Amino acid sequence: MTSTAHSPASLVAALAEGVLVLDGGMSNQLEAAGYDLSDALWSARLLADAPEAVSAVHRAYFAAGAQVAITASYQASFTGYQRVGIGREQAEGLLRRSVELARTAAGGEPGRWVAASVGPYGAVLADGSEYRGRYGLSVAELERFHRPRAEVLASAGPDLLALETVPDVDEAEALLRAVAGLDLPVWLSYSVAGGRSRAGQSLEQAFALAAGNDQVLAVGVNCCAPEEAAAAVELAAAVSGKPVVVYPNSGEGWDPQAGSWAGPPTFDPERVGEWTRAGARLVGGCCRVGAEQIAELAGTLAHSEAHSPPPT
Repeated sequence: MTSTAHSPASLVAALAEGVLVLDGGMSNQLEAAGYDLSDALWSARLLADAPEAVSAVHRAYFAAGAQVAITASYQASFTGYQRVGIGREQAEGLLRRSVELARTAAGGEPGRWVAASVGPYGAVLADGSEYRGRYGLSVAELERFHRPRAEVLASAGPDLLALETVPDVDEAEALLRAVAGLDLPVWLSYSVAGGRSRAGQSLEQAFALAAGNDQVLAVGVNCCAPEEAAAAVELAAAVSGKPVVVYPNSGEGWDPQAGSWAGPPTFDPERVGEWTRAGARLVGGCCRVGAEQIAELAGTLAHSEAHSPPPT
């Protein structure tokens, strides 16, 4: 049972008052600690094998100034766990554990919240499909896939559900149907490239899905190049009329042949001002953005708010 210090209602109230800092990437922190995430379950495997490592990542981000922890459930699913011999009951326990680990790491401190990650169907395939979308499944089929996992995560008591790294509008529609009636706010966050969804749809169409949905607390983008963020934030705010969530990658490129990241990072915490001026109210980082960058982002935001003119 959550307290009023960390609850969906308190999160909504805090978001109405200002900008909240999200955490950064889970996998990069785990890899830096020496964990091998090369299997299909990725960081979701450590919910079973090394939960203390997941807890340590959450604590590091809170210590860096994050106010919202995103759970390690992005790649966790009944299908994925079944492939490695983990049955339904144990899988449910691991999904709930992802929320419990983040909640415990928050330490009961006021102003800290937990977002349960609901990743796209493509993440379960572990073949890069989440960056293409268009799986050949209907909206109804995708809804049936997502609903049981969303129900279990919601039952663990997060403050909201993070529908994240969504590659196309069909899956966004399926996800919104899947979470309907769960009595939790959600954010809807697309992965984008070239000013469009990963499946090539217009972002106006994508963001418009959130416009009339009262369950959607915020809409925006994640797992994209930092250079894409500001324009997407501005469009999301204009189309949806809602607060915007934004947490891009480091800017490095993933080389699937080499199985490694390449190129220089371009994530700049100083960009937070540009994002917030465009309408962002939940800001952080995704792949390859670590605790050091989140600390810089939180510091930049705090400095900006301290030197902002008082409201008239």
